[in-house]
Amino acid sequence: MCGIAGFAVASGKVTGSDVDAVTRMTARMRARGPDAEGQWVGEGIVLGHRRLAILDLDARAIQPMAWDDGRYRIVFNGEIYNFRQLRKALEGEGVVFRTQSDTEVLLALFAREGEAMLSRLRGMFAFAIWDARSHELFLARDPYGIKQVYYASTRDGVVFASQVKALLASRRVPAVPEPAGWAGFFLWGSVPEPWTVVRDIFALPAGHWLRVRSGVVMNPVCWHDIRTHWQGERCEISPHELSERVRQAVRDSVQAHLVADVPVSVFLSGGVDSGAIAGMAVDAGAKLEGITVCFTEFAGLADDEADVARATAQRYGLRHHVRLVSCTEFEQDIPAILDAMDQPSIDGVNTWFASKAVAERGYKVVLSGVGGDELFCGYPSFRQVPSMAAVGAVIGHIPGVQPVLRAACAALAKRGGRPKLAALPQFMTTLEGAYFLRRALFLPTELPALMGMENACDGIGRLGGDLPQLIRTSARDGVSSVAALESTIYLKNQLLRDSDWASMAHSLELRTPLVDATLLEALAPYICRFKGGAGKSMLASSPCVRLPEAVLYRPKTGFGVPMASWLNTRTTASVGRTKYLGAGLAPPSRWSRRWAMNVANAAAAWG
Repeated sequence: MCGIAGFAVASGKVTGSDVDAVTRMTARMRARGPDAEGQWVGEGIVLGHRRLAILDLDARAIQPMAWDDGRYRIVFNGEIYNFRQLRKALEGEGVVFRTQSDTEVLLALFAREGEAMLSRLRGMFAFAIWDARSHELFLARDPYGIKQVYYASTRDGVVFASQVKALLASRRVPAVPEPAGWAGFFLWGSVPEPWTVVRDIFALPAGHWLRVRSGVVMNPVCWHDIRTHWQGERCEISPHELSERVRQAVRDSVQAHLVADVPVSVFLSGGVDSGAIAGMAVDAGAKLEGITVCFTEFAGLADDEADVARATAQRYGLRHHVRLVSCTEFEQDIPAILDAMDQPSIDGVNTWFASKAVAERGYKVVLSGVGGDELFCGYPSFRQVPSMAAVGAVIGHIPGVQPVLRAACAALAKRGGRPKLAALPQFMTTLEGAYFLRRALFLPTELPALMGMENACDGIGRLGGDLPQLIRTSARDGVSSVAALESTIYLKNQLLRDSDWASMAHSLELRTPLVDATLLEALAPYICRFKGGAGKSMLASSPCVRLPEAVLYRPKTGFGVPMASWLNTRTTASVGRTKYLGAGLAPPSRWSRRWAMNVANAAAAWG
């Protein structure tokens, strides 16, 4: 896991100023790769890299790395979990390697197959390859978007990096606010790609690649759209066969994610996802330590995960460490959290403290259960959203009901302090609308008070209108539609991005065995069979030894932190106003809205 950066100079003539720009970018990402820093300057290109050594710890694997005659040179962030199989096949064709790294395998594949090799990769990745012969830069990103890469066109060429803040550190991109990014943040609680909160900085979309020629960015090309896995005909197999497919597919993914030349740990909560991963990692022969975070405010409550996680650790013979976090520590860490947060988000604080605890134990790699709810239908949304849309569709066809419903919902919203009720008639008639209403942080009608009328209209328009960033999933059924939405919006734009910045701020590689394109391909045809807890039950039964009863029958709480309590303390930073927080909005009562404004205050200083 690393940080990558570069500058493709339009004129072809690299100056000292161009080199300095890349140096500043890699310096801003030092935490992503404290083990080594590398830089290479060629005709029309500067490449920079920060290394967190996980595979082939020898200096021979330092990047930027060249291949063969030096035509291709790469900077790579991520892991290719099937690199040893790919390497063996290449060696059978006569390819000779000089390192034991996945980076060299990736580079050798590209030299032979170009972008066609992307479909052969299993892993999380964002990488850039410079072709010295054609003077072209190639950028690519994994199907789920686990790893990020951002780029910006400037008058002198194209800069790219693993983080938005690194691009700003180059001093080649002005920190001008992007209304679409800000509107997306206020609507969703995270910034939907390809937007960022800085004008002219874009994320390369998940599952896409692009080329830069003569300082000009070509249109991104989609090479893997994960939405297709929820489309087409559903498959019917027996419950026993389905359980076996789940067992084999998850076990295969967990084993693949254990590839490392350093010790591996696991985030161990009180839930099924992390517990099943821990159990199957032990089945694969791994010796893990489980790290659990607990909070003073949750002591004695159902939200306290320490005792249940301890039972899981005992069941699988894991070393176990419990880390207590207090409100005082949260307040002390707020400046560091907001500095590490690469794009505004209302989430990620939980992963920050979990990653901090793992790093304190001396680990560089941790397994996470993120993505389990999206794949195995663990959220209430899998039940609620299709039901709401079905009811809304019926009500919407009743003559004359809309005006009455709008008036009633508006009155209830005002009386109960629940603004989403006012939007119920507008969004409840389609599944996508119902999903937006459930996930929304603020509503489109509230944006003018947050951003000003002009910015709000501009932002909403650039996002796509009344249902911002939402398109029809074309999935096979309602459950599959929700799975596609949760995976391509909430998981991609929030959970995975937050996992990246929060873990990398502690020089920690976070791996996601339940967010894996190969696993999705194997199980997506059966998604509708996972609703109502059936999927989680199958996951819990996948290890050779079933999870403890305390985990199986524990009410779902999620990996939460006591933000409501923390934000109510006297010493926590108060909600202020920025150029994006205008007058006219009622004081926020939900902690997520209050924290969003704190985040916006901090982010407005740089974007």
